[in-house]
Amino acid sequence: GSPGELNPPIPSLLSPTVTSEQIEHLHRRFKQLSQDQLTIRKENFDSIPDLEFNPIRGKIVHAFFDKRNLRQASDGLADEINFEDFLTIMSYFRPIEMNMDEEQLDRFRKEKLKFLFHMYDSDHDGKITLQEYRNVVEELLSGNPHLEKESARSIADGAMMEAASICVGQMGPDQVYEGITFEDFLKMWQGIDIETKMHVRFLNMETIAHCY
Repeated sequence: GSPGELNPPIPSLLSPTVTSEQIEHLHRRFKQLSQDQLTIRKENFDSIPDLEFNPIRGKIVHAFFDKRNLRQASDGLADEINFEDFLTIMSYFRPIEMNMDEEQLDRFRKEKLKFLFHMYDSDHDGKITLQEYRNVVEELLSGNPHLEKESARSIADGAMMEAASICVGQMGPDQVYEGITFEDFLKMWQGIDIETKMHVRFLNMETIAHCY
């Protein structure tokens, strides 16, 4: 790169198989978003046309600034993010790799689910109410052109009932249900192939994140 250009260190959480080509690609994407500044602010995301139609656009953008995802703090939002932060967020969308062992796979999956959990848990209290969960499921489904509104609604209802039976079903009679914890969330996603559902088409410049 030219002397004035930033050559960012690759955060350790990006696996070694992330090629320098991909890093460069993301760096171009970052510069495009930041309009050649060293940091990105929320309003920079307004320039991504594909995101306009994403039903959970606000949540996706929010996730980029969530300090929990940036591994900075357990609460709060950053005003701006630099390229390294950007890579940290993008790392949650990496596809699975063939050479991962069981332990790496498990950690990888938990990382992705933690990221999703933070998207649902918008008030940062470590719990998702059943209604919040239901709303997100419905929002996600509303982006599917092949699904009628009614079907989306009943799938969301079904998802909520299932969550309730998993979470509330294990409680003693004297316990008050306060919401879905991360542990519950892991149970709910057991057997669901999060790896292929959460990937990014951001790398090929199409859009930021497809969660569905």
